[in-house]
Amino acid sequence: MEKHTEIADSDVRSKIRKKEINFGGNRKLKIYGRLYCSSGKKMKRENRVFFTSEQEALENSYRPCGHCMQEDYILWKNKEK
Repeated sequence: MEKHTEIADSDVRSKIRKKEINFGGNRKLKIYGRLYCSSGKKMKRENRVFFTSEQEALENSYRPCGHCMQEDYILWKNKEK
């Protein structure tokens, strides 16, 4: 997991192209989602973190985004009940 505040924007773009970053998350809400998610694009830079994989996000106790990852979110929500 990498915090957006600790990486330059040019490095973020480079890591995305190299597939070193595949998911973004909200540090405060503990939610992760796809990089193109409109909800994720609206979050504050200081709250944004990046993950290489879904597994990494889950290992850090993040849940799937209900907007861009609806199926995964529903599975997660049903598992929590």
